Amino acid sequence: MKTRLLLPAALSLVFAVTVVPASVASFAQTATLHGDRAHPGHTQGWVDTRLYFGLGLADTPQAGVSEADWRAFLDKEVTPRFPDGLSVLDVYGQWLNKGKTEPERLRSKCLVIDYPDTAENRANIEAIRKAWKQKTGDQSVLKVTEPADVSF
Repeated sequence: MKTRLLLPAALSLVFAVTVVPASVASFAQTATLHGDRAHPGHTQGWVDTRLYFGLGLADTPQAGVSEADWRAFLDKEVTPRFPDGLSVLDVYGQWLNKGKTEPERLRSKCLVIDYPDTAENRANIEAIRKAWKQKTGDQSVLKVTEPADVSF
């Protein structure tokens, strides 16, 4: 009975050891755009940061931050700090303000930036958050940062 249980476990281990490294290696080899600082073939020490910006109440799309104001913010505060690339997603969010009992339903933007994890880049992320709060009076800009395996 023990032999029956050990055989599948041993085969699973052999499969994991031989297949996983091959798939990681092939991931790096499929990179078609690389060769400069902004587009390495494979990265180490990079992170993926998502910043969530509330634009205004979902029920009143005419109020709050306009698309033109958002683009101006990107041009002034974000792109100069991260000129190599970024993504912006339209998202719906909810936020419970201090002292409130009902969440606000918000039109929001999610800014996604992948970059080398350096002190300068971390400071740039914080400067973007600070600039938004100063511009809008918002209490916060949600930040989520995770290690990233990036390939171009």
